[in-house]
Amino acid sequence: MSKYLDIRESAYKGNMQLPELGLVLFTFGNVSAADRSLGVFAIKPSGVPYQDLSPENMVIVNFDGKTVEGDLRPSSDTQTHAVLYKHWPAIGGIVHTHSTYATAWAQSLRSIPIFGTTHADHNTVDIPCAPPMSDEMIKGNYEYETGFQIMNELKEKGLRYEEIEMILVGNHAPFTWGKTPAKAVYNSAVLEAIAKMALLTEQINPTAPRLKDALIKKHFERKHGPDSYYGQQ
Repeated sequence: MSKYLDIRESAYKGNMQLPELGLVLFTFGNVSAADRSLGVFAIKPSGVPYQDLSPENMVIVNFDGKTVEGDLRPSSDTQTHAVLYKHWPAIGGIVHTHSTYATAWAQSLRSIPIFGTTHADHNTVDIPCAPPMSDEMIKGNYEYETGFQIMNELKEKGLRYEEIEMILVGNHAPFTWGKTPAKAVYNSAVLEAIAKMALLTEQINPTAPRLKDALIKKHFERKHGPDSYYGQQ
């Protein structure tokens, strides 16, 4: 039995959720699942249609972005995943999509304002949009530099990756992460819903105010605070 069986299965299940949730078109996305004890992650093979995926054809890659096991070429975004896993030890799954509404905000180079309690249930700040990378970075190892583009934006904003698990990459598309691949997929779906709601909010009322601080605090802490009471214990 392969020692990579669990992460191959997790990556496969995560990838199969993307079309089910309406987050991808054709092959526009990928999910990876990490095994910290082995220092590797499983990721979708590049350009393979979702209906042709299986746990067996997930590619095993180390945190330096080198293929460890697998006959297929890994996702073109593999280097971005590798950079984030290497520098963020608390994450176990990463998702990248080109979901419609989140990508529209990324293409508009705008962070998503925190307008309502759905947003505040998951984040206490606007969902950040990293600025486009420099021409020099683009001409270099583009996917590798995208990882630093993401990390630098959180650092610039004073945000911790353990607390905000989603970002827009300017002119590009969203990335999400979490302690598990399932949580990263959940975050990707939540981000798309929040992006759609924010767009509709601005269309209905172009001067809609940001959610007031008291509601932000209440809704976030009732789910994530020390005295949280949402759900079952």
